[in-house]
Amino acid sequence: MSEKRRNDIRNIAIIAHVDHGKTTLVNQLLKQSDTLPEHMALEDRAMDSNDIERERGITILSKNTAVKYGDTTINILDTPGHADFGGEVERIMHMVDGALLLVDAYEGTMPQTRFVLKKALEAGVKPIVVINKIDRPGARPKEVLDEVLELFIELGANDEQLDFPVVYASALNGTSSYDPDPAKQEETMNPIFDTIIKSIPAPIDNSDEPLQFQITMLDWDDYVGRIGVGRVYRGRVKVGDNITVMKRDGSTQNFRVTKLFGFFGLKRNEITEAKAGDIIAISGINDIFVGETIASAENPEALPILKIDPPTLQMDFVANDSPFSGREGDKVTPKKLEDRLIKQTRTDVSLRVEPTDQLNAWTVSGRGELHLSILVEEMRREGFELQLSRPKVIYREIDGKMCEPFEAVQVDTPDEYVGSVIDSLSQRKGEMKNMASTGNNQTRLDFLVPSRGLIGYNNEFMSQTGGYGIMNHSFDSYKPVVKNWEPGRQNGALVSISQGKSTTYSLQTVEQRGELFIGAGVEVYEGMIVGQSSRDRDIAVNVIKGKNLTNTRAAGKDHAAAIRTPKTLTLEEAIEFLNDDEYCEVTPESVRLRKKILNTSERQKADKRRNKNK
Repeated sequence: MSEKRRNDIRNIAIIAHVDHGKTTLVNQLLKQSDTLPEHMALEDRAMDSNDIERERGITILSKNTAVKYGDTTINILDTPGHADFGGEVERIMHMVDGALLLVDAYEGTMPQTRFVLKKALEAGVKPIVVINKIDRPGARPKEVLDEVLELFIELGANDEQLDFPVVYASALNGTSSYDPDPAKQEETMNPIFDTIIKSIPAPIDNSDEPLQFQITMLDWDDYVGRIGVGRVYRGRVKVGDNITVMKRDGSTQNFRVTKLFGFFGLKRNEITEAKAGDIIAISGINDIFVGETIASAENPEALPILKIDPPTLQMDFVANDSPFSGREGDKVTPKKLEDRLIKQTRTDVSLRVEPTDQLNAWTVSGRGELHLSILVEEMRREGFELQLSRPKVIYREIDGKMCEPFEAVQVDTPDEYVGSVIDSLSQRKGEMKNMASTGNNQTRLDFLVPSRGLIGYNNEFMSQTGGYGIMNHSFDSYKPVVKNWEPGRQNGALVSISQGKSTTYSLQTVEQRGELFIGAGVEVYEGMIVGQSSRDRDIAVNVIKGKNLTNTRAAGKDHAAAIRTPKTLTLEEAIEFLNDDEYCEVTPESVRLRKKILNTSERQKADKRRNKNK
C-alpha cells in the first residue's frame, strides 16, 4: 500500500559554497512566485536580515521562507555556505526532503560545496543541481557539471542521488533553462520551480497519527519569549493543545501551546493549526532547546537526537581589565559577559562555554575562527567590552590515539606564486593532494593541513600572493596529532612602555624597528602592542615621547614630519596575530592588542623564567 502524500507542499534547502548565489536565488524565487504583492519592492538579498550578514555578504543563520507556485507551497530554507556554521546546515537537512545544490558556472566545486553536499547526502535528501552564474565571463557549465558528478561519486552518493536533475541559471538576472547554452536562458525561474515540484518528494501525510515535532532552530520574540522552529513529522498541533516536550536529558515537561506561526514570503504569520509536513514555529515554553521533540501528551515518542559535529577551536573570553576598561562600552562586568555567552548557547548548538581556572574568564569553543569572531562582533555592537586569547584547536582521543582537526584547503593562485604557497603550507605540515592548471596563468592547489597550521596564515597568504590568491578551507576530519611541531608567529611585537598619546616624533623612530599598528595621536597604555617587530623577539618602545623644542623653527619641522601609514588590523587579523602571552582587547569602538602582563619589568622577568624552563 502506497503512502499518502501531501502534494500541496514541498520542503527544500538551498546549499552552496560561499558567494555562489544562494540568497540571490531565493530573492528571485520570491519575486517570480505567486507570493508577494505586485507593488512590493524586494530589496537585494532580503533574506540576510542580520547587519553583519549584509556587510560581509555571507549567510550566518539559516532562514526560512515559503513561496506559492500554482497550487503548491514550497518551503525554502536558505543555509550558510561557510563550514564554521555547519551546525545550521546539519539541522536544516532534517527538516527537508530535497536540496538545491548551487554551483558557480566559473568556479566549479569548492571546499564548502563538498561540505554542504556531504551533509545533504548523509541526510538522504533528494538533490537538484543548479549551475548558477551561467552568464559569467569564462563560465564552463559542462566541465563544472562533470566536477559535480565526480564529487557526488567521491562522497558515496547512491544511484538515486546520482540521478539528479540539472538546471542552468543566472539568479542575478532571474533567468534559467535546461540548456547549458547561455544564449538559451529564459527570463523565468519556472524551470527551477517545475523541477522542484517534479523531483522533490512530497511529505508523507500521517497527520492522523500522534504528534511528533522536532525543534531545529530557535528564535526569540519580546512578546511571546522563546520560539521553537521545526517540522511537524507526524500528527497535527493546534493552539491551546496540551502537549509534551521530551528533553535531551530524557525528562519530560507538559505545556500548553500559546501560539503557532507559519511562514509565507518574508513574514511569520499566526496560524491556528499545523499538520505533518508543515514547517512552523511554536511558542509557550521558555526553556526549550534544539533537538528536543514535542509530542502528543497521550502517546509521547521522541525522535532521534540531532547529530551535531563537535567544536574544533576554542578561545578564552575574559572580562576587560585593561587601563581603558569601561571607556567605550556599557557592558563590562564579568556577570554580563557570562550571561551573554550562556544566552548564545541557547540558540547556537555548535558553541560550548565553560569556566576556566582563571578568574572572570570562560573558554568558548566553536567551529572555527569565523564562527567565534562573528559572535565577538555581535557582542561589541551590543556594547560589550572583552578580551580574547589566542585560538587553540581542540584535541580528541580516538581509538586510543590523540588526534587533531585537519582541514581541506583549496588555493587558487597566479602561477608565479605557486612555489611560495606550496613551501609555506608544507612548513605548516600541509600535505598536497592535487595541483592543476585552471588556465589564464592560474593554478589550483589542494592540501590537507592541520587546523592549527592555518591559525594566523591568512595574512601571510595574502602577502605571498600579492593579494591575488584565493584560499578556501573547511573541516575534513580528525587525524593523529603531528608531533614535535608548534606553529606560531615568526615575529615579535612592538610593546609600549608607557601610557599617553602617541607622537609623530616617537613613531618615526619606532617604525624603523618594525611595522606600526597605530598612528599619531592615539592613546596607548603600558603593555599595549603598537606594532610588529622586525625581529623574532618583542621590543619595548616609547611611542609618546615628544621632541624637545628649542626654537620656533624646530617646532615647525616637527609638524611637517611624517610616518608611513600604519596597518589597521581587523578583528580577525588581530585574533590571528596573537601569541600565547597576549590578549586582543575588543570594545564597541576599538580593537587593541596587549600583553597579558602589562608591566614591562614584570613581563621581562616572566619571559626569562619561561625561557629558562624550556
